[in-house]
Amino acid sequence: MPRVFASPGPIYEPEGAGRDYWRMARALFAAGFRPGELVHNSFSYHFVPAGSIMETGAHALGCTVFPVAPGRPSSRCRRWPSCGPAGYIGTPSFLRILVEKAAEMGVALPSLKKAMFGGEAFPPSLRDWFRERGGYQCYATADLGLIAYETSAREGLVLDEGVIVEIVRPGTGDPVPEGEVGELVVTTLNPDYPLIRFGTGDLSAILPGPCPSGRTNVRIKGWMGRADQTTKIRGMFVHPSPGGRDRQALP
Repeated sequence: MPRVFASPGPIYEPEGAGRDYWRMARALFAAGFRPGELVHNSFSYHFVPAGSIMETGAHALGCTVFPVAPGRPSSRCRRWPSCGPAGYIGTPSFLRILVEKAAEMGVALPSLKKAMFGGEAFPPSLRDWFRERGGYQCYATADLGLIAYETSAREGLVLDEGVIVEIVRPGTGDPVPEGEVGELVVTTLNPDYPLIRFGTGDLSAILPGPCPSGRTNVRIKGWMGRADQTTKIRGMFVHPSPGGRDRQALP
């Protein structure tokens, strides 16, 4: 294992040595990223695997990565014109901060044509603001890697082929009917770190019918909240109790 990360929990996750270990290249391609492009990666590279999840996917796709991690918007804006990244990877709220700071500083961002978002909720207000700027979202976790991703159809998220997903009634593990909201339970048969019926604590629902983009896998409606009181701030889990609650597999 080349790396080990401490995700919120605390739970430690290993990173295997395989190419595109977290299976992110497919989502980046669906968002318009292409080989040879320079990518501005704003996810953290320490403790949590978010930065590495995106970087390994971009490398598998043939992109070059500018690893910057979060923070200091004014410094980013000053450097952007000199390196000219074609795309941004990070939270949608931070890119909006960057775009607004660049406008305030009088810095043009002509090279920015696409974006991949994750790590936080993507409400309609932000979604509408970014639609003209080519922003797509994905759903991934530190334990599982990519789970689902948005396509050009903008109708839900297509499940990644590397996971098996169930929607269950929270607290019971019993499957709910198609279209009903429940907790996402995910199985990944990763030989380095297999997880069987892993309860994510996130809520979603299956979308009926095929994706208009032509992708044939099942779709979910996207992230629809939490099955517990846990929330996220800047992409990090925050638990309401003093000791927190470890995530665990359902029976």
